[in-house]
Amino acid sequence: MPLYEYRCEACGQPEEKLESLSAPTSHECPSCKAPEGMKRQLSVAAFALTGAGWYKGAASEPAATPQAEAPKSGHGCAAGGCGCPLAG
Repeated sequence: MPLYEYRCEACGQPEEKLESLSAPTSHECPSCKAPEGMKRQLSVAAFALTGAGWYKGAASEPAATPQAEAPKSGHGCAAGGCGCPLAG
């Protein structure tokens, strides 16, 4: 369940509530009792993605280092080390 931030439009009282995604976007202010006074505020996400992943994009990835290409055997075995009868 997400943590929502609310602020009363009448008295300015802030509030945080742990509620379901389907929770109403306004409710009575616990401080001044204004009906529908507490309005949900826009806030930043409470999580961060870490590590190398799709969300970082190609621009933030370091340049790939060139690697030696494995020899091809011509029958699907990349380096002939698979042990199939076609290898070698």
